[in-house]
Amino acid sequence: MLSFPLLSPHARLYILLGLCAFLLLGCSTSRQAPSAVAPPYGPAEIKRQVTGSEVLRQSFVGFALYDPELGRMVVEHNADKYFVPASNTKLFTFYAAQKMLGDTLPALKYAVHGDSLLFWGTGDPTFTHMDVKNTIAYDFLKNRPEKLYYIEAPFASTPFAINWGWDDYNYYYQPERSVFPIHGNVVKFARSDTSALRIAPAWFKPLVKTDTAATAQGDAFVRDWRANNLTYYPRHARAAFSVEVPFITSPEMTVQLLADTLKRPVEWVRRPVPAQAQTLYGLPADTVYKRMLQVSDNLLAEQLMVLSSGTISDTLSVERGIAYALENFLTDLPDTAVWVDGSGLSTKNLFTPRSIIFLLQKLLQERPRERLLPLLAAGGQPGSFQNIYKAEVPFVFGKSGTLSHVHNQSGYILTKSGKLLLFSFMNNNYAVSTSAIRNEMVRIMTEVHEKY
Repeated sequence: MLSFPLLSPHARLYILLGLCAFLLLGCSTSRQAPSAVAPPYGPAEIKRQVTGSEVLRQSFVGFALYDPELGRMVVEHNADKYFVPASNTKLFTFYAAQKMLGDTLPALKYAVHGDSLLFWGTGDPTFTHMDVKNTIAYDFLKNRPEKLYYIEAPFASTPFAINWGWDDYNYYYQPERSVFPIHGNVVKFARSDTSALRIAPAWFKPLVKTDTAATAQGDAFVRDWRANNLTYYPRHARAAFSVEVPFITSPEMTVQLLADTLKRPVEWVRRPVPAQAQTLYGLPADTVYKRMLQVSDNLLAEQLMVLSSGTISDTLSVERGIAYALENFLTDLPDTAVWVDGSGLSTKNLFTPRSIIFLLQKLLQERPRERLLPLLAAGGQPGSFQNIYKAEVPFVFGKSGTLSHVHNQSGYILTKSGKLLLFSFMNNNYAVSTSAIRNEMVRIMTEVHEKY
């Protein structure tokens, strides 16, 4: 029992009342603490996860999360700032191509003059492409009774776009742009554990020399900078491999490869394309869009803009296709796009996260959801999202984009509560590994899926 022998009765009473008040206040505070520590998961917490991330703290981060049902942004962080988009650019290429091209891509154009078939390219990248199975144009040229004469259609674009890495000429992801791509404009070298080296197309075999002496680390296959001579370094190669090396394109190269693959003569004639022409149509456009978006195929993206330009001019040009799309379909973007190529390989491309959200909303409005989402990379499925967002039922559909010190993801996310949200998560200028940035983005977006 408490005792205060030296205090007056009134003083003892005040002290006892004060102790009781202190104890009651302490109990109240302890009961309220849990709600202060764990606030409801919502926009404020999502933004805190983005802006407070230790992994992203030195990165230039842009984030936008949009609810199409409510018609408003859920979260914005630097959404009005410009970022290098890398392959997120392909979302704009996809939108422009579906506005400018029909359901089926034009494979080539031709005119018959007596016993001669004159033909020229439209920019279609699928002729004898090693991963996109298409024999329509091949069978057409193979079986025509006329003599074959190739015309080089006018082309106003350069093989490499502005600000592409010149020293990436040797790598599969940077083949040259051209009016009549053949074999994807690459040479493929492959070997399994049990087979010998295979070269496709075989036409390049005489141009490949083998260097068994080189020991310094490097690529197994190297093409000369300004010639189609290739060197194979066995000591740099794995036991089994599949490597693609771009070749230098030219009209002379086109007719030689056409003659080789068609097994019949093809002659290049230097003359303007005939005024009257027929069009041979090839693959469904969605077939090409799907591969371009899911595996981030740069050649397909560039050539889709070449194809698109052919609907407005006889002179093919990636830049003219882009300019037309910006002037006719994208004047309502929140921020003016700086868009220079079809693939996103150029660091001169600049988009804001809110402009990408705007484009995703346009796609959702103009194409049924059941036809849109299957074209995109999906979590855990073959494509650029195969190793992330893994789940029994995919919940992220979109496009990634990666360059040096750049990694972005934009697309659609399904939440467990049944919402479909649009997102653009952009990271530029980081010095940590891309895998660390990617994993943190995946962690945050997976939390959005589970809790929002």
